[in-house]
Amino acid sequence: MKIVTVVGVRPQFIKAAPLSRVLRAEHCEVLVHTGQHYDDEMSAVFFRELGVPEPDYNLGVGSGPHGWQTSEMLKGIEEVLQGERPHLVLVYGDTNSTLAGALAAVKMHIPVAHVEAGVRSHNRAMPEEVNRVLTDQVASLLFCPTPGNVENLRREGITRRVHYVGTS
Repeated sequence: MKIVTVVGVRPQFIKAAPLSRVLRAEHCEVLVHTGQHYDDEMSAVFFRELGVPEPDYNLGVGSGPHGWQTSEMLKGIEEVLQGERPHLVLVYGDTNSTLAGALAAVKMHIPVAHVEAGVRSHNRAMPEEVNRVLTDQVASLLFCPTPGNVENLRREGITRRVHYVGTS
């Protein structure tokens, strides 16, 4: 199975590190770094220190207004997906990288797995909250870290494709 993992910021690099090792041992993982965090202290150091393989693609998007940044990521990720033709796209969290990865995949009819699904602040003024809600709506697999996250999705009418993956 070929899986494209989309990351772009420090917390995603940290969360992807252990899973990336497993995916590469058991499947074919293609790692895409959007470049949302791009300087050495916010990006490359984590790949070195955590032993994450160098990204197969670095889109180098950098900073900018939310709409511009997300659109640049969306274009770059779509090109990668067209070339790689994965079976699944894996996204983490609630960043513009998360939303761009999910949107590119779902528009190309590629299943999306969302790690940290169901996390909510209930504050739609936060760009991250919008990214979370939209990503959960289009994802095929929703991996929730807490029972409360599962409940958040249930309240939003999402009860299928939800998996609690935290510890009790």
